[in-house]
Amino acid sequence: MIKIYQKQPIQAEQFNGTTDSANRLGVEWEDGNGFIGNPSYTPESQPCWYIPEDKFTVFGYDENSIKPDDWIIECSGNIRLIMTNNEFKKYYAELPAIPDYVDEYINYMKSSGRDIWDAIHYPYRSNNISEYMEDSSEKFARAWIDGYQLEAQHDTRTD
Repeated sequence: MIKIYQKQPIQAEQFNGTTDSANRLGVEWEDGNGFIGNPSYTPESQPCWYIPEDKFTVFGYDENSIKPDDWIIECSGNIRLIMTNNEFKKYYAELPAIPDYVDEYINYMKSSGRDIWDAIHYPYRSNNISEYMEDSSEKFARAWIDGYQLEAQHDTRTD
C-alpha cells in the first residue's frame, strides 16, 4: 500500500518493553530510577524504563520514564517526545485510503494549480469522481489536506 503524506513525516517507534526495543531506542532500565504515573511513589522507589537525560532531551507526559506501548518520536537531533499509545493514535491517526482514480484526480488538480474548492466544483470531472465526492466528501477533503494512502488493489485475474 502506498502512503502519501502532505504533512511533515515523523520518525516514531513504539516501545514494546523488550531488550531489543530498548537497545534500538536508547531506553535503559534502572531499579528505583523513576516516577511512573502514580504520585504516591517517590522517584527512588519505583523501578522503570527511562531515556537517559545525558543522551537525549525528553518531553512527554512523565518526563523521561517510558512504559511498554508508549511511543518515542524523534523530533530533531537528540530531542525526543514520549506519547502514550492513545495520544499517538489521536494525533497521528491513519491516513484515509482512497482509490487510484481519486489519487489521479487529486494529482491532476494540484499540478494544475487548483485548490480544494476548484476540485470540488470542477465541472469536467468524471462520473466516478462525482459519485465519490457525493459518497465520501469528508474523506476526499481529508485526503486533500492531510495526505492519503492508496486502497489495496485486488487482483481479480485467474491463471
